[in-house]
Amino acid sequence: MGALEIVLLAVGLAMDASAVSLAAGASGRMSALRPTFRLAFHFGLFQFAMPIIGWAAGSQVATLMGSVDHWVAFALLAVVGGRMIRAGLGPEDAPRPGDPSRGWTLVMLSVATSVDALAVGLSLALVGVTILLPSLVIGFVTGVMSATAVQVGARLGARFGPPMEVVGGLVLLGIGARIVFEHTLG
Repeated sequence: MGALEIVLLAVGLAMDASAVSLAAGASGRMSALRPTFRLAFHFGLFQFAMPIIGWAAGSQVATLMGSVDHWVAFALLAVVGGRMIRAGLGPEDAPRPGDPSRGWTLVMLSVATSVDALAVGLSLALVGVTILLPSLVIGFVTGVMSATAVQVGARLGARFGPPMEVVGGLVLLGIGARIVFEHTLG
């Protein structure tokens, strides 16, 4: 696998994480550098680790996961997206969901955006590609793209306010729906 192929694969896998990062930034709770770093780091870490897990797990686990992975990703994205929509439509003084770069929300988003990387790891194992370099590139590219997307989303959220949070939640639901659509209809 050549360098260009690895970079293109990394960019493709980072798209979902970037879209989620954009939505998280638009929520208005992610403009500081610490939450941006936490989200980007965890998205990059999960995108780095999942191909290695898929590569090591072999076809038994991937076949089992392949029948439900899209539903897991959809459910996780729907929970977070639904919370964002509810917060965006609620009154300005209503309690807001917490920082999406902390706790279980961060774990759910990290897993949901990296499920496809598990299948990529299995695919690379089946064609005899060593996994460490592609995983490193995937993790790094995801981290950089996610950090950039959070900052862009934060600027949009600051400019447009709660409607951007609704849009961000709808983006998460759309990503989840696209994942289910692609897996069920091919």
